[in-house]
Amino acid sequence: MKKNTILVTLLLATVAALLPAISVADTYTLDPDHSYVDWKISHFGYSHPSGKWFANGTLDLNQEKPQDSKVSVTINMAEMVTGIPKLDEHLKGDQFFDVAKYPTAAFVSDKVTLTGKDSAKVKGMLTLHGVTKPVTLNVKINRMGTSPVTNKLTAGFAATAEIKRSDFGVRAFLPGLGDKVTLNIEVEANKAA
Repeated sequence: MKKNTILVTLLLATVAALLPAISVADTYTLDPDHSYVDWKISHFGYSHPSGKWFANGTLDLNQEKPQDSKVSVTINMAEMVTGIPKLDEHLKGDQFFDVAKYPTAAFVSDKVTLTGKDSAKVKGMLTLHGVTKPVTLNVKINRMGTSPVTNKLTAGFAATAEIKRSDFGVRAFLPGLGDKVTLNIEVEANKAA
């Protein structure tokens, strides 16, 4: 009996010693009013039109081990805004994003590599227009703290990336209309209750 008590005590002590080393991620929900993907593309070399999609999703943020953090984002493709209603409708059609057939796009991270105190490369899989390809985001932490607007713990990030639209099967008017798409992403995420 005494042997069992000593064994149990040792086991509990070992578990207690390990607990502080276990790092748990906090779940944050993207604020869809302040989280978006802004894109820019060359229009036959004359100009660089842009548009925006607002984003929904979650961020599992591990502050002790940021490399273990994960992000999952979904975009409703029909909610694109360019500021030109006719262009919005054109881009939603089957020559471009074909939102009737492919209503959402998604990004799911699979690796976070810290590149500085407030920066990281976030690799993951982007699904767009029915095609899934790897994409790397260059991420900067803007700010973390309690938002004076929502009174919630909030994390803010900015990210950039470049993709080729042809990689995702969007080939209309190539090569005149640019293949390279520049992405600028802003995210505010609130800690879940």
